[in-house]
Amino acid sequence: MSVSSSPTGRGSAIGGAAFSPLYKQIKALLVQSLHAGEWKPGESIPSELDLAARFQVSQGTVRKAIDELAAENLLIRRQGKGTFVATHHEAQVRYRFLRLTPDNPENNQRAQSTILECSRQKATQEIARLLEIRTGDALIYIKRIMNLGNRPSVIDEIWLPADVFKGLTSEVLIHNKGPLYGLFETKFGVSMIRAEEKVRAIAADAQMADFLNVSEGFPLLQVDRVSYTYGDRPMEIRRGFYLTDQYHYRNSLN
Repeated sequence: MSVSSSPTGRGSAIGGAAFSPLYKQIKALLVQSLHAGEWKPGESIPSELDLAARFQVSQGTVRKAIDELAAENLLIRRQGKGTFVATHHEAQVRYRFLRLTPDNPENNQRAQSTILECSRQKATQEIARLLEIRTGDALIYIKRIMNLGNRPSVIDEIWLPADVFKGLTSEVLIHNKGPLYGLFETKFGVSMIRAEEKVRAIAADAQMADFLNVSEGFPLLQVDRVSYTYGDRPMEIRRGFYLTDQYHYRNSLN
């Protein structure tokens, strides 16, 4: 059987990709459809049987492709209901990028954020390189404090390409009651699907210490993140300063 290289997955065989396992080709076509918005976040995708017929492959091949996308948190399986496009409004996806975990599991409370600033800036050479834009291009800069367990625990600085996030203001952020990535997804059509991070230990300067209610020089964890949407396009630069005296940074290596 053959599948198409077009986003719809209909037509003749994929050319020049015979070396790729068939399920990987189906996975790539499903990602193309997600990127194109054929199925929106939170919506169900067609059944495995329907997708198998569409791509002219076996149901098992489709299932293997969906299994990988579910493992990557792009799709979510629900017993007896089907498979759905992941959304950052769901709990299991909402905290996917927040890796701070309490040392005492009983202290695991929902994060709350306070917006300190939302302004426009021009991209420095370094940020432009990371976001794959031009130096001097317009950015939206966000600074916020995140409270965990009613205690200020994270300072976030965020840079976004202004042309993608038109209309993002302090008022929009303040009135947003859900996760920030959920807002990006719903209002701006940007789904963050993966991130790369660098982590280092630093000492709190005077301003950080004031925001986090600790002494100057207190040890913090600095986490620099680049977040990507479909097509491996960088969409966010984030620098977080984490208080870890009662929390630890959790990661899974596969």
